[in-house]
Amino acid sequence: MNFVGYNIQWGTGKDGRVDLARIAGEIGEADVIALQEVDRYWTRSHMADQPAEFAALFPEHHWVYGPGMDMSAGEQRGRRRQFGNMVLARAPILASRNHMLPKMALAEGLSLQRAALEAVIEAPSGPLRVYSVHLNHSSAAERLAQIARLLDIIGAAVAEGGAWTGTRYDPVWELDGPQPPLPARAVVLGDFNLIPGSGEYAALSGGAGGLVDAWTALGHGLGAGPTFDGFRGNVRLDYAFVTPDLAANLRAISVDNDAQGSDHQPIRIEIEL
Repeated sequence: MNFVGYNIQWGTGKDGRVDLARIAGEIGEADVIALQEVDRYWTRSHMADQPAEFAALFPEHHWVYGPGMDMSAGEQRGRRRQFGNMVLARAPILASRNHMLPKMALAEGLSLQRAALEAVIEAPSGPLRVYSVHLNHSSAAERLAQIARLLDIIGAAVAEGGAWTGTRYDPVWELDGPQPPLPARAVVLGDFNLIPGSGEYAALSGGAGGLVDAWTALGHGLGAGPTFDGFRGNVRLDYAFVTPDLAANLRAISVDNDAQGSDHQPIRIEIEL
């Protein structure tokens, strides 16, 4: 299966123009797409419902959206100004959860409510969890707290079970299908806003319960493959991590350096599933 992770900066390209069709063209024919910085009803993105627009641009994909920020969008009832993550997949998305990550009221720097969107996908070899993640950009302390929570979420999944579970329940719960799975194996894509070799990187990829960095697992240098050229330099901030049980299934990974649709570059990963 082919995966793409992309922080789209609400569709704002290097030319300053918001263009979701350009983003879709850069993503191409990926089986699974994990997006970050997807807007709903913001002036900066022309008050668009971007999840709905992406759904229209990828009519063969199932999709879920998980906002971190959810606020009033004015007087119109039911309309919410949102900012968050999205997962699209050709295969059915059996269940989804949107996990809020820790937030601090920083004395300096912008702090946004961040989230990790979880989608359980029916892969060819069985169910698979996919996460679209966006961590804080201005505070290492906040990132460390978010990483600790993310690892707890990923590690606790099997013990928690799927969206609904039980051995004694009213049969009406099965009228629309069996209990959904929450498998152990997972792919974690996103903008982690951390630099390879940092303390946050070590917390995420080292020790018991840590994840495997697909980039280095496939033989690339730790500091190679930059995905963002900006206030932190030309660095790798966007990653594809997998649980250790998927490390042997990794086949290829690359950064699309030609993409112009955002201030980040998309990453592509192939996993045999």
